[in-house]
Amino acid sequence: MSLQDRREELERNLAGVRARIDRACAAAGREPGSVGLTVVTKFFPASDVRLLAELGVTDVGENRHQEAEAKAAECADLGLRWHYIGGLQSNKAAAVARYADVVESVDRAKLVGRLAAGAVERGAEVEVLLQVSLDPPGADHRAGADPDDLPALADAVEAADGLRLAGLMAVAPLGEDPAEAFARLAAVRADLLRVHPGAARLSAGMSGDLEQAVAAGATHVRVGSAILGSRPPAR
Repeated sequence: MSLQDRREELERNLAGVRARIDRACAAAGREPGSVGLTVVTKFFPASDVRLLAELGVTDVGENRHQEAEAKAAECADLGLRWHYIGGLQSNKAAAVARYADVVESVDRAKLVGRLAAGAVERGAEVEVLLQVSLDPPGADHRAGADPDDLPALADAVEAADGLRLAGLMAVAPLGEDPAEAFARLAAVRADLLRVHPGAARLSAGMSGDLEQAVAAGATHVRVGSAILGSRPPAR
């Protein structure tokens, strides 16, 4: 596929997703443009990131540290906001904070000090979203903090140099109606906001369930395949 053909494909897909977000906002009685879009570019080349930037995308998300670090460096001239949304190993946290503007997957206190160290070294504030598990009670958490652990985790981020508590992130569990999962998320968010009113961001919803997330109050959705297509095999 030529670069121009790829640009046109991304433009069509991006327009389709933005229209879905607008319809979801209208259905939920929310203002048009009130939900931001983070395009998840994992496994796709930096050339796609450049095309997305040309098409008005400002926020991109990555799941793997090594790929994210290299891509952020290659695209440093674009002025994008880089979101790290994958599972985060504590020994990589400081390195992630040196390029990520937003880290959406903080789910345990062990990460906080190391993220803060990287942010301070970089000399730039890093926004933190606490990843909360929406798995039913008693289930094994695939990723995310137990809702009961969020108050202490939020306090730790608030107290850390170089970090700003921005809100929550969550993924709907497999096999469950996402509307039900996101309804639980809305309740968790309300509890957090009572204590941390500035932590208003809610990153939830992906290609298959963004409408349900918007209905539950998501302020940002994370979309990959609906814009970029089926992911190529991991390298």
